[in-house]
Amino acid sequence: MSDLKRNRFAGMGPGTPSNLPPGPNTPGHGTTPGHSTTPGRTTPAYQIRGMPTPDRQTGATTPGRTPGSTTPGRMAGSTTPGRGPLRSNIKQRSVLRTPGSGTPSHDTPGRGTPKRTPKRPAESLVFKEEVQRHTVHTLVFRSLKRTHDMFLYDQWAPLPTPVEVKDARKNYKKQSEYAYVKDMDAPVIVRKEKSVPLGPPTSGQELVAVQNNNPNIPSDKQNNVLALNQNNKTITLASRRAPLPKPQWHPPWKLMRVISGHLGWVRCVDVDHTNDWFVTGSADRTIKIWDLGSGTLKLSLTGHISTVRGVAVSDRHPYLFSCGEDKQVKCWDLEQNKVIRHYHGHLSAVYALSIHPTLDVLCSVGRDASCRVWDMRTKACIHTLTGHTNTVSDVKTQATEPQIITASHDCTVRLWDIVAGKTRATLTNHKKSIRSLVMHPTQYSFGSAGADNIKQWKCPEGEFIQNLSGHNAILNTLAMNQDGVLVSGGDNGTIHFWDWKTGYNFQRFQSQVQPGSLDSEAGLFAMSFDHSGSRLITCEADKTIKIFKEDENAIEEPINWKPDLLRKRY
Repeated sequence: MSDLKRNRFAGMGPGTPSNLPPGPNTPGHGTTPGHSTTPGRTTPAYQIRGMPTPDRQTGATTPGRTPGSTTPGRMAGSTTPGRGPLRSNIKQRSVLRTPGSGTPSHDTPGRGTPKRTPKRPAESLVFKEEVQRHTVHTLVFRSLKRTHDMFLYDQWAPLPTPVEVKDARKNYKKQSEYAYVKDMDAPVIVRKEKSVPLGPPTSGQELVAVQNNNPNIPSDKQNNVLALNQNNKTITLASRRAPLPKPQWHPPWKLMRVISGHLGWVRCVDVDHTNDWFVTGSADRTIKIWDLGSGTLKLSLTGHISTVRGVAVSDRHPYLFSCGEDKQVKCWDLEQNKVIRHYHGHLSAVYALSIHPTLDVLCSVGRDASCRVWDMRTKACIHTLTGHTNTVSDVKTQATEPQIITASHDCTVRLWDIVAGKTRATLTNHKKSIRSLVMHPTQYSFGSAGADNIKQWKCPEGEFIQNLSGHNAILNTLAMNQDGVLVSGGDNGTIHFWDWKTGYNFQRFQSQVQPGSLDSEAGLFAMSFDHSGSRLITCEADKTIKIFKEDENAIEEPINWKPDLLRKRY
């Protein structure tokens, strides 16, 4: 073999000295120290790990050379100069020589043969098959056992009720439902031919009320229990439920005055505690103060840069608070007629205001789905009440719990704990957006108006009382006076008057727009009673303010009222 082929066989370039032992035609063959002369054993001694490498030409060993290290210029896969052999070069292939030939052989039988995998005995295969068969059998058996146990016993059936528990339930039900009458004397059974006449009692019959004769009947139930005394034989008749209350007659209301002065929709109104004047806010960005008796304009305040959506007059300070779609809440000093405080914090339009009756606290709500509680004096935000998922349309405050009530377009009413700043209760009976709230002036209750119904709630937990159905419109506002008259105003200009106690709708009419306006501008945005309850002030979309009063010439008439026996809760 030539030197070129020997160099290529060794994985080197053609100009690089070879590390392989020289062939028979190579000078120095057979005389290089470290070569074995035994036939068939041609591995050079210098390729043993740890021995110095001899030089090709002189046969002298080069100090510092270790097996596996190469000179510069070796091909890819060779080791780095000066470093030890790579892991792949630790076990070098032995170069065999065929006797009588100088060509190394790598295909000699018995040399360099890869390792063979020993055959597994037949017993191990049989044992493995038996283990697999046994495992599958066990799994199937267990699965069948679980299925059998599952259908053998009724796991979902309730446990049998002990007899003692059943008796305890019966005794409790008997005590809670029949405690008033269970210990009374049995009534006398009257035959049909001797039945009690339905007319007025005769001389031998007397219809009297039982008065404290039975100590088992509480005092509040005495009026519901009657007795029929016939020939010294008493038949006790206990009424099942209290009679439904009858609606109170209220005189009808009529239009008294129309006030024009705003250049845009009139969106809010509030009456001063002296009952001498009232204030309105409009889409023309102005706040106007009007005389209640004559309806004349007294003052105009400018400062908002967008629609004024809420006004509130304080009854303990000479202050007027306003809010608008410009995200601003302003405090006006009515003695100087200028803004003295700004309350910054709302992220969007502010829709409603409410002043706490006993604390120096102001509440505002708006499109950012939050209710912010402000300190009037320091302008600090005490609480940011979050929980609603849509625009908060109205807010009311009262001195007792819950001190803050909000209504939202997410169809919920929330009662808030002002101390903790958290929700006290969430009322979800409404199915549509709620746009207005009203507090009862004397009772511990309030009302909410949505497009579906007007609902009455009882404080402090928000217990549902009843529905007032019939005003089929988008209700923007509610108002109520001390006589129990509830008024609702719709977006289509309809006004309904209700009896709060029974929910009887005793009057309804359509608001008339001023000349020159469209019929579609007959919507009502806000309304309020004065402090006497005899005047109703409405703010409408035809840019006018209307004042209604009771008809003093009305004559009381019998009420044709048919209550709904089944009152819906939703």
